[in-house]
Amino acid sequence: MLASLNWQPIWLTLELAALTTLLLLLIGTPLAWWLSRTRWRIKPVIEALVALPLVLPPTVLGFYLLLLLGPHGPVGQLTQALGLGLLPFSFAGLVVASTLYSMPFVVQPIQNAFTAMGPRPMEVAYSLRASPLDAFFTVALPLARPGLITAAVLGFAHTLGEFGVVLMIGGNIPGQTKVVSVAIYDYVESLDYASAHLISALMLLFSFVVLWLLYRLNRQLNPGNERYPS
Repeated sequence: MLASLNWQPIWLTLELAALTTLLLLLIGTPLAWWLSRTRWRIKPVIEALVALPLVLPPTVLGFYLLLLLGPHGPVGQLTQALGLGLLPFSFAGLVVASTLYSMPFVVQPIQNAFTAMGPRPMEVAYSLRASPLDAFFTVALPLARPGLITAAVLGFAHTLGEFGVVLMIGGNIPGQTKVVSVAIYDYVESLDYASAHLISALMLLFSFVVLWLLYRLNRQLNPGNERYPS
């Protein structure tokens, strides 16, 4: 039965999750560092904006992204002026939407890791004449490694399960925007429960293994956090 399964949505979903996770780490790490160190009054506003996808219905985010990225939106007009076309109903649009939607799952674990580190390690690095950039890469990032790993895994896993946002922004174009969640929806709508069950079971197993590896790795990196009942 696996031979008859359409693997294209699965590979597209994995590609989307990998690229989104990479972008989130590149964007989210400096943002998390700034949030963990700044005392600026606007910090709660930025934190609320980052966490907004946790409580906002995906279709609401998708709707406003359509307006923003569409032909009459400011971003859409900019991409057209640059000769890039429009982002909605394209793989690039999926990446943008997924990056925004999964942002809190990456920024918050990294921010918590930086906050838990405290100021002392960086003060010691500065006292040894390390530059801020050098101290960040040689001290802060290694100490925050568990948070970075958690963020990467959660960002990847969350992107795998997206539905509302990807459907609103990407639609249902085979080979371009038809990801696993949309494919499952199509199978159910066409009453092809066997295919829906198979692809759902594969994603369930994959997601479980990813999260199991995350918890196992965190236990190895933080053995002191283990608590056993007396």
